[in-house]
Amino acid sequence: MKRFLFLFILIYSIAWEAQSQIPGFFMKEDKRRVILPFYASNSLIIVPVSINGAYPVNFLIDTGVRSNILFSKDLGDAMGLKYTRRLNLMGADGSEQIMAQVSPVNYLDLGPIEGIAQSLLVLEEDFLELESVVGVPIYGIIGYEFFKFNPVKINYDDERIEFFREGALKWRPPFYTKKDLSIQSSKPYISAKVKQRNGEVLDAKLLIDTGANHGLLLNQETSEKIEIPDLNLETELGQSLGGTLYGNIARVDWVKINHLTQRDVMTSYPEETAFSYIIQESGRLGSLGSEILGRMRIILDYPRERALFKKGDTFYVPYEYDMSGLTVKKVPTDKKRFYIGSVRKGSPAEEAGILPFDEVLSINKIPVLIWELAEVVKLLREEEGKVVEFEVRRYFDDTLTKYEDFTYRIELRKQI
Repeated sequence: MKRFLFLFILIYSIAWEAQSQIPGFFMKEDKRRVILPFYASNSLIIVPVSINGAYPVNFLIDTGVRSNILFSKDLGDAMGLKYTRRLNLMGADGSEQIMAQVSPVNYLDLGPIEGIAQSLLVLEEDFLELESVVGVPIYGIIGYEFFKFNPVKINYDDERIEFFREGALKWRPPFYTKKDLSIQSSKPYISAKVKQRNGEVLDAKLLIDTGANHGLLLNQETSEKIEIPDLNLETELGQSLGGTLYGNIARVDWVKINHLTQRDVMTSYPEETAFSYIIQESGRLGSLGSEILGRMRIILDYPRERALFKKGDTFYVPYEYDMSGLTVKKVPTDKKRFYIGSVRKGSPAEEAGILPFDEVLSINKIPVLIWELAEVVKLLREEEGKVVEFEVRRYFDDTLTKYEDFTYRIELRKQI
């Protein structure tokens, strides 16, 4: 099932403690540009990063956050990170207390690009567990610092980033359309038009969020004009630092960025959280996530306050949502194991009898060791009427010694 990853992280101003170095990301060689390959899982940008010479681990490149974040203090300790202060953060539900340490002046190695004098916000506990919904281990996030000095071109089709020298790319490349880019609290915003199912067109200020695995997201609390269509699904939307986020999934008629038009876009309408006031104060109505961004080629030019967009290879691929009713997750271990995270009420999966916490042994008689989580997500939303066979193991005790295996055949059906 398609996962929506919402990183509702309270922004703290991290004091830079480097006296002789300018914090930022720079090319190691004096070139006009360098190429940084990445791995795309559900259009999320994943790159290996070495911290202070340690073994590389996977990070997300995320425009939606200000601070660099490391999800595991145990990993930070193993890398020998030094900490200067401890912070008490608040989760998205307003009640969860999340402790983090600040580690200043670190060296981040991304191959052809290096991060100089980089601070890290190190979580004492990994509340997000992104591996369970992305399918590959994710140990942290690189945010605003990556973009602040240099034009960055993101090519989702070829899974590569072109990182340009500061001052390069002065002219708009052919076939790209330009939007003014507003940087507020280290986050990028553009204006776009959104036509809702009721016919009303919104002039929407939207966050560009490469770290969120949704198409369009609209926050109802930001405008009385935002209306959830009658045809919608109540569902689990994703994970935040404060726990699971819930809301509705529906469609809008179209989203327009200048002349570039995406139609029947899958749209998330999250419930209000303790951070809703921050969203309202920013003036934004929502965000553009990786499901939209991944269909285009994008240039984010923070220094010149502009964003450039061009159609990608998948621009006209229709938007589809999970047709099974299953949320399939990966157990965060070295061994590949999938399990059922949730079953949507009234869905084909519920009708078939599959249950939450069933361990998936095979899909269409192919062992889970052969599957990637992104492939399972794609399978469950690609063809209405297709029958997908799940072999699952249901445990009856906490020691996982009492169990029974079941086989379920689920006929995929559009619900939205």
